[in-house]
Parts: sequence; C-alpha cells; structure tokens
Amino acid sequence: MGLLPLQKIYTMHFISDDLQDYASNHSADEPKLLAALNRETYQKVLQPRMLSGHFQGRVLSMIAKLANPQHILEIGTYTGYATLSLAEGLRTDGTIDTIDIKEELQDLQRKYFDLSPWGSQIFQHLGEALDIIPTLNKKFDLVFIDADKENYLNYFEMIVPLMNKGGIILSDNVLWSGKVLEPLNEKDRTTKVLLDYNRLIKEDPRVETVLLPIRDGLTVSRVI
Repeated sequence: MGLLPLQKIYTMHFISDDLQDYASNHSADEPKLLAALNRETYQKVLQPRMLSGHFQGRVLSMIAKLANPQHILEIGTYTGYATLSLAEGLRTDGTIDTIDIKEELQDLQRKYFDLSPWGSQIFQHLGEALDIIPTLNKKFDLVFIDADKENYLNYFEMIVPLMNKGGIILSDNVLWSGKVLEPLNEKDRTTKVLLDYNRLIKEDPRVETVLLPIRDGLTVSRVI
C-alpha cells in the first residue's frame, strides 16, 4: 500500500496504454538517433521517465517545424532528447541554448548532439536558468520550459519580454500526474505553483494558450 502514492505520481496515464500505443504507432517514427538516446538513458541515467520519449518527441518536432524558429531556449536539458526533437525545426542559421544544473549529464548530451546534424548549433549551459537567461542576449522564437516546477512562474515572467511576437512557449508537466485536480495540500508547494502557473498563462493578455493532455500535460502558449 505504501507504494501507491509514488505509482500515482510517476505512472499515471490519462488514456489507456492501448490508445497511447495506437497514437504513437500512427505518428512519425522515432528517429534512429533518438531511439539510441532513449535506450542509453534507460540503461545509464536515473529517473529515465523524465525523458520526453517517442510520442511527445514527435509532437515537439512538429511544433518546431511549424514555428521554424531561429533561436530556441530550453530550460531543463536532461539527456537532450527534447533538445534534438526541437532542433528538427531549427533554421539553418539558428541556435539552441539549453540549460541544466546536472554536470554529470553534459557528456552524454554532447555525445548525441554531436552525432546529430545540429551539434554546432546547440549550446549547453550549466547552472541556474534564472542566472543564465539574462546573459544570452537573444530574442527567442520558441522556448521549452521543463526544469524545476517551482520556478515556472519566474521563468515565464523572465521569458515573455525576450520573445519575438508570435513566438511559442511550451510548458511541460502542467497536469502533474493529475494532482492539479486533487484537493491541495498546503505543504505541496510544487502543485500550488503549477496551479498558479496554469491560471496565469490562461489569463495573461500577453499570450494565448491551449493545454494539451499529452503525457503529463503540455501547454502551448503563443506570444501576442
């Protein structure tokens, strides 16, 4: 019984496994390089479920291809699966700045970045995103927020002024395994921040937003 709360947090599905498999099987195939990164992440890295994976990776790729961004910002690199998915839509003269606090993952990230066609366009940054973002001196067309949830509000407020008009902000894990629907435990700061964040990006006049029930929830916000 003691394991059930953890299972609910980490393995909750919003549609059946069969429907999820059907959706994946009727979406674009996972590129071979990303399949290899997927395998190595599960073999060698803690908490491999943090990886975006095949279906969400194809969603990120499609959004990036539609946006055709020159400059992408990613907050939370993990092993670089989402980075490479987003890179598929990058312009030939474009850049990706990706930020993470885990130094031990940088070599694995760089290995796969350099195996891809976008290695020279991807710039890794180690440290706190709130410290690094102001130093980048770029206007962004696409941003993917997938780092510490308690800073989502801070990231949003910092990022919006740095976005080009029509730019896209993607926010991951906004359904938080369904905890956004449960009675709030006042000690659960992460869920409270996500509730406040979801309300903000729905009501903020600077963006228009749609929340997609993909995986653990993915919000697409367009800067007006």
